This record gives sequence, C-alpha cells and structure tokens, in this order.
Amino acid sequence: MVVDTHVHLDDERFIDDLDEVLNRARDGGVERFIIPGADPINLKRAVLIAQNNSDVYFAVGVHPYDMDSFNEDDFKELIMHKKCVAVGECGLDYFRLEGTEDEKEEEKRKQKEIFIAQIELAKKYKKPLIVHIRDASRDSKEILLKHNASEVGGVLHCYNADEELLSLAKEGFYFGIGGVLTFSNAKKLIHVLPKIPLDKLLIETDAPYLTPTPHRGKRNEPLYTQLILKKIAELLEISEQKVEEISTKNAFKLFHIS
Repeated sequence: MVVDTHVHLDDERFIDDLDEVLNRARDGGVERFIIPGADPINLKRAVLIAQNNSDVYFAVGVHPYDMDSFNEDDFKELIMHKKCVAVGECGLDYFRLEGTEDEKEEEKRKQKEIFIAQIELAKKYKKPLIVHIRDASRDSKEILLKHNASEVGGVLHCYNADEELLSLAKEGFYFGIGGVLTFSNAKKLIHVLPKIPLDKLLIETDAPYLTPTPHRGKRNEPLYTQLILKKIAELLEISEQKVEEISTKNAFKLFHIS
C-alpha cells in the first residue's frame, strides 16, 4: 500500500477523468490520497471528492500565493469534518517576490501573518500542518519554532533539500518526497535524502504538478508514486517494499488515518 500524501485531485485538470485517475492509482497500489488546501475556490470540490471516495481525505488551508483569499471563518466548519486531516498547504514562498524592496518586505510580512494564523488554527483544532517552503527556509523554521508548531507537527511538502530544516524532524515534522527526486538536476535532494530519518519520510506526487521522469511534460497523477518509491529505494539501497511499509506507516501516524 502507498499513500499519496499530497495530490491536488480538486484541480481542474482532473475534472474529466478523475475516476479513471483514481482507479489507475488503486490498481497500482495507491490506497490513500490526501488533497491539500491551496486555493479556497477548490475546497468544496475537494470535500465532495473526499465524501464520495472512502480512501480520499482533504485539508483546509491557503497556499502563500493565494493568501489574499484566507478567511479563517471559511474553515471553521470544514476543519471538524471527519475527512479533514490537516491544515495547509500553508507557509512561505519568496520565489516570485516582485516590486521594490519595500514592496517585497510587505509581501513577506503578509505571508508570515497568514502562515502564523494557519499554525494557530492547526493548534486550536489539533490538526497537523502541511507546510510549503520555497526560498524561505530560515524564516519558515523560525516561525514554526517560535509559534510552537511542534504541538501538532506536520510535513514539509516537496521538501526543498535545505539541510537547515532537517532539525525539524525533532519537532514532529516529516519530509514529503515527490517527483523532483527523479529529475536529472536533483543532486541536492539526492545528497540529503539519506539524512532524513526513515520514520519521517513521506511520499507525495503534488499532481498534477512536478511529474516524475520519464513522464515529464505530461500531467502528473497519483499512480506515479510508484516511480518515486522506486527511486527512494534505489538511492537508500533498501527494498521497495520497505519504503512502502515505512512511508505508509508514517502517513497513517501523522494524519491519523488507517
């Protein structure tokens, strides 16, 4: 059994053939799927998909790029839903900062404010966090520590291979490994992978994004967790079965699913 801990099944690119996508994944050994919250516009669809499929779960949250859509009141009812397993993906993303230095600093301030609000929401409702970090490792780590995110823990989605973040394993954080690991330019992630504690390793696709080799350029889908699993096993020199067992156990523990 494999758990795809981060898959945007609510994305419009899955509207026409979602059932086929899910069934292909199930036939390939993927038995649990978690839809992260990114854009609140898609949240209703995510909830509906989870309600209609016993093996699908969802999270509530706002991606840094969609922070202007954050309204805690939108989540208060859904966060108690039996299929809601996390808060996020929330976090910091400084990759696309634009404008003057003052404007960039203001953007960072807003991102931090919304990130902290979601950490507090997770703590209030005792849900783990799905954390998005891009070009913002130091600030993200500082916020997670300062605001006691260890009370709920979570996953560093699409772990960016920054070794500075490895210490968060001691704070109850897991590391989501996806299709990037199969890319030819993934040298940094390949180097740091053995340093991730096995009991903190999770598999994710981030589908429809970040399609692994050899399918790059095409839509990603949860079936491709198998390619990620295979690459992890190869690099760590352990069996694919071992990676499957460990990552699934970790996903069940963090997200309280079975």
